[in-house]
Parts: sequence; C-alpha cells; structure tokens
Amino acid sequence: MTRLAQTERAALCDTALEVGPDQPTLSGEWTVKDLVVHLLVREGSPAAVGIAVAPLAWLTAAESRRVGRRGFPELVGRLRNGPPRLSPYAVPKLDDLANTLEFFVHHEDIRRAQPTWVPRPLGDDVERTLWPMVRGFGKRLVRSSPVGVTIANTVTGSTAELTSGVPSVTVRGLPSEVTLYVFGRREQARVELLGDDDAVARLNAHALGI
Repeated sequence: MTRLAQTERAALCDTALEVGPDQPTLSGEWTVKDLVVHLLVREGSPAAVGIAVAPLAWLTAAESRRVGRRGFPELVGRLRNGPPRLSPYAVPKLDDLANTLEFFVHHEDIRRAQPTWVPRPLGDDVERTLWPMVRGFGKRLVRSSPVGVTIANTVTGSTAELTSGVPSVTVRGLPSEVTLYVFGRREQARVELLGDDDAVARLNAHALGI
C-alpha cells in the first residue's frame, strides 16, 4: 500500500507546479516557492536545525536563500524525488512519522490559499491514517490553549482529549479538517466547534500550531 507521506509529497509537487511559484500559501507570508524551499531545507540540510532552535534561525534563513536561487521546476523536481539518501527522512518509518502531516498540511496550505479551492475527496483510508496522528501530535499543538480541547471524528464517532481544561471546546469534523484546525488553519478548516460561546471565542483567538 502506498504511504500517505509519499502520495502527499507527489500531490504537493503537482499542485505547486500547477499554481506557480509566486502564489500565496497559508504558511504566513511564504509563497509557493518559499514553501518548497522550506521543505527541501528541512529534510536535506543540517541548517534545518534553525527551524526548531530559534537562535540558529539565521542558519536556516541563509541556507534557504542559497537553495532558493535555483529555478522553481528544479526545486520541485528535487522535492518530488524525496529526501537525500543520508537524510534521516529517507528511513520509511521516520518519513511516515515526520512527513505525513507535514506534507498533508503544506499541500493544503497551497491549495486553500487559492481563490477557487474546494475540498478534496480524500477517502476513508486517508482519514483513518490521519486520525491517530492528529490525536497524538495534536496534543503538542494545543498545549497552551486557554480552554480544554477535545477532537471528534465524524467518520467513526470517536473522540480524543488533547488538553484538559474548563471550559472546553470540541472540534468536530473529518480527521483531515480537524488536522488543519489544530495546525492553525482555522479559517479554512471545515469543522464544527462545540462549546459555550466564550470558550469558542477564546480558542479561536488563540494561536494554535507549532
């Protein structure tokens, strides 16, 4: 069975070429080219340490400028070919753990920043893959939430508490849409927020994501 990290990588590359390098994304002020460069640096350069270690962010920025001097089709082709052979991300299990959500969310960052976007029919297999991932990784994304956060899966009816607190809000939707919400793409995520109005307002005003 094809792994979701692989299929989303290929789909992101297809979409990037389709919309073009200068189009916006949902990743802050990044263009599509900026996002492709980020993904290449992240899995292919030691300078990626600055993504997680703020004092070293200058290293990542310098490497991103260097990589970004290449033409867009070449950059997308490099991303499509996968991580370098010696990259930790070349290990299939680590690729699945670290890249499934990364490529899914960033693919939607490109898609949903375009004015004519519509939801993709992802299918049950994809939703089943995403649910345990957002159930686990989502705890990190909402840990500073001012209210409790529970997620609810509209495919299976199952729920998971990401962080406790009173009052609390339940984020209900397809696992794919719940994933986008907890990654901070709240305006584009098609979810239902269940809770009192004040709790929902406090959650919506809080910056979620990494």
